Amino acid sequence: MNPFRWSFRVAFLIGFLICAALLGYALYEEMYQNQIPCYLCVMQRIAFVWMGLFFLIGGLHAPRAKGRRTYIVLVLIGAAFGIAMAARQLWLQSLPADQVPACGASFGTLVAMLQHGSMPLGRFVAVVLHGDGNCAAVTWRFLGLSMAGWTMVWYLLLGVWALLPRPRGNRLGNARPLRAPRS
Repeated sequence: MNPFRWSFRVAFLIGFLICAALLGYALYEEMYQNQIPCYLCVMQRIAFVWMGLFFLIGGLHAPRAKGRRTYIVLVLIGAAFGIAMAARQLWLQSLPADQVPACGASFGTLVAMLQHGSMPLGRFVAVVLHGDGNCAAVTWRFLGLSMAGWTMVWYLLLGVWALLPRPRGNRLGNARPLRAPRS
């Protein structure tokens, strides 16, 4: 079974399953391995949620050409945002220890400050996107890449997966002709 010949619907539903699996693994690491996510990790999760949502909706809808392009663009927006967040985190992780930004309040505390009005939305976004010392810490590696490196790989793979051309086969193309009734 050639995955390049899968329908748009199947490909997008598989994209959703991959996003769900990646988010499930991130939650496993957080809950059972005590890997507390930093600001940029949370933003990368949001990017996977965004992508997964549009993979799911696109897979269930399975539209024609213009609708397909819309879903592809929406998935690519999530991938681009995720790549930007992962690149920022990888850059922070590459800094020497004396140049790493100071650690700040937790993401939950920042959200509470935003909800109570003690922090304007613009400042919240700036703080979250800037990252802090927690974002520079590498506490997990697999095959030499940190989790931010692996998320970047997955954003790239899922973005390419969404862009792959999908055949619009005629369902009647392989049908046998009707036989003439016997008299």
